[in-house]
Amino acid sequence: MTTLHTPVTLTTTEFLARVYEAAPRVAVFDCDGTLWGLDSGSSFMHWTIETGLLSPEATAWLNERYERYKSGQVSELAICGEMVQVYRGISEETLRKAATEFFREMIEPHIFPEMLQLVRDLQAAGVEIWAVSSTCDWVVEEGVKRFGIPASRVLAACVECANGVATERLRDVPTDEGKVASLARAGITSPDAVFGNSVHDAAMLSTARLPFPVNPSVDLASLSAEQGWPVYYPAAVRR
Repeated sequence: MTTLHTPVTLTTTEFLARVYEAAPRVAVFDCDGTLWGLDSGSSFMHWTIETGLLSPEATAWLNERYERYKSGQVSELAICGEMVQVYRGISEETLRKAATEFFREMIEPHIFPEMLQLVRDLQAAGVEIWAVSSTCDWVVEEGVKRFGIPASRVLAACVECANGVATERLRDVPTDEGKVASLARAGITSPDAVFGNSVHDAAMLSTARLPFPVNPSVDLASLSAEQGWPVYYPAAVRR
């Protein structure tokens, strides 16, 4: 019996059947934890520190801000924006090359095969696919190439670039209700299916005709139980 904090868990067969039977026309996917198993945003931050792409000064500032975020002193919205702004002064070409190398080495091995197949099947059926993430656009756009999702269908944390160089002027930071707002600006207000893994996807999931919590965090699993949303765990993270 399902309790308040224990949602119904779908098998892979049940999960895919529900999606295919729903015949969505528009489907929206979060990325970190949903399409792949690692947090590519924080991982990219650490990778660029370790490889020396970020200066010692930028590294010290970001480390201090990230520690304050982990202790609850800096908001999710603020840190997601700052994790893109910290690259100000670096050429976009350099950042995209770094994102390509980073994703291939660190994240690609953790792509969920079930989600990769699902996205490809939906695309073959003519479904309009969007990727929405609070991770920087350089990494997200690189990652979703594996899924056949074009950059024009990516909504991610991003800054303006001037003369090919990243600035600190934020263009968007899609997280929490901001994901819904970013989709609305793109003309997507009532997606047929939404896939997400954390409470920061809850607002976006709530807009869907069919919400699909995938690899849900503890908080999202509890919310899913309350909302009656069945959840799905890919094999790599299945408990």
